Amino acid sequence: MQKLRFVALLALIFLGCRAFQPGILDEGLLTTKEAAPTAWVTPTEWGKPPIWETPPVWGTPPDAAETLPGAQPGATPQVLGQGEADFLVRTHPDGALYVGDWISFEVIPAEGFELPGKTAAVRVAAPIEQELGEVEFGRYGIGQRAQATLTWAWDTRALQPGRYEVEFAILPQGPVWSQSVELLPADALPQPEAQARWLQTRLDCCIVHYISGTEAERDLTVLLDILDEQSQRVSARLGPAGQEPVSVTLLPRVLGHGGFAGAGISLSYLDRLYTSSEVELVFHHELVHIYDAHLGGDLRPTMLVEGLAVYLTGGHFKSEPLLERAAALLPAQPGCVACGLGWYIPLTELVDDFYTSQHEVGYLQAGALVEYLVETYGWEAYNAFYRDIRPHSSGSQALAMEAALIEHFGLTLAELDTQFRSALAQEALDAQWVADVRLTVQFYDAVRDYQQRFDPSAYFQTAWLPDETRMRELGITADFLRRPAQPQNIILENLLAAAGEALQNGQYLEAEQRLETVRYLLVNLPQVVRAN
Repeated sequence: MQKLRFVALLALIFLGCRAFQPGILDEGLLTTKEAAPTAWVTPTEWGKPPIWETPPVWGTPPDAAETLPGAQPGATPQVLGQGEADFLVRTHPDGALYVGDWISFEVIPAEGFELPGKTAAVRVAAPIEQELGEVEFGRYGIGQRAQATLTWAWDTRALQPGRYEVEFAILPQGPVWSQSVELLPADALPQPEAQARWLQTRLDCCIVHYISGTEAERDLTVLLDILDEQSQRVSARLGPAGQEPVSVTLLPRVLGHGGFAGAGISLSYLDRLYTSSEVELVFHHELVHIYDAHLGGDLRPTMLVEGLAVYLTGGHFKSEPLLERAAALLPAQPGCVACGLGWYIPLTELVDDFYTSQHEVGYLQAGALVEYLVETYGWEAYNAFYRDIRPHSSGSQALAMEAALIEHFGLTLAELDTQFRSALAQEALDAQWVADVRLTVQFYDAVRDYQQRFDPSAYFQTAWLPDETRMRELGITADFLRRPAQPQNIILENLLAAAGEALQNGQYLEAEQRLETVRYLLVNLPQVVRAN
């Protein structure tokens, strides 16, 4: 208990100190810091990333029945009642709900639930009777999670404040259960959200959407310069896209790792951006995806899609030497001075399992592989190969990629894997990059673990990313403005931001110490907050 309280005290002191340092909290993404890397003593053996304790999925989190300090009233993210053992319900927007909200529901079944023929029906049972909708179960997000998604199903603009009973039914055979949802008065909505509205401006490349009163509005001039410059860089490499300006939405909260691309681009931009990603690189990466999709190809394997974006951007979350850092993934050699990590994923596995592989390792390998192929065969030859990959009858992206490799370069996928490993082995393995890769993996594993435990709407595989065009038509801003802001969220996000800053500056010992604190608090923070 003494250790628990000591760590909690350190975290709270750290939080308080940062609150009085505008240079840390208020600088946003616009200041690039440069610092000489900290001298690093190579340990005798590099450990694997820590095994993060898996948070509970079904049921309430530890001690959740006790209200945490600073907790906001409103709908809880989990439904209690008949069916709680089999289903999880999340409401959006996050946190407290107010009269005027358009409320969405995610109904998530336990593993093993048979989707075909099953639907979720939602209705308000009391004090009014109102059918909210019925939706079939399907697959959601990058992670393809099974769920029924009722987006903006409950328009509360004409309702009175108070407690409502919302009933959920799984059709055709049940179960049925209910949840109490409290709607707070509209005039209790805090600023700046009460006055928030969607705004937009145009560049040659983009139509930029943002919400009033946010950091994006504050820093808009600088952000527009960044978007314009990065779009020119992408166009110079891939040629004119020949399309309408790209829709870019600047999000006032963290979703995923800070960027998504689909019909348009979504970028997280806020002062407490705890993912340590650079807005210039994230935008460049996502814009490459837009241009790449426009240039086309019968089948562009996911590994090569992401690898191309990393390669052309010059890094994933930061500028980085791809081949030198990827060399750190190889197994350690006898008598090594700077030992490899042994995290290399065979290409025969990575191609078909890209998004389920360790995220940073997969993206680093993919970017380094594209760089290797371009350096070996030239850009034109690589691009011709990439655009000529055709679907395989088995549905395997690995077999489809291998057929194109044989046709264009006379290589099987296994032979390419051998050659690529050999090329990486020729790179001078630097202890700095080994430390950097190891801590990068641990840092982003911690970010994702934080999101799964304390902000599940942000987790990249199932991030809450509703139709932004429809949001603007309806004037909805709450889905992006509201995010968990209890003490544990603020403490952990500030600690992650500090660890990410140390990692970006090459201060590896400091980054590791802060990550160790994060790891401990991720397990213990709810009781730490109450103990203080």
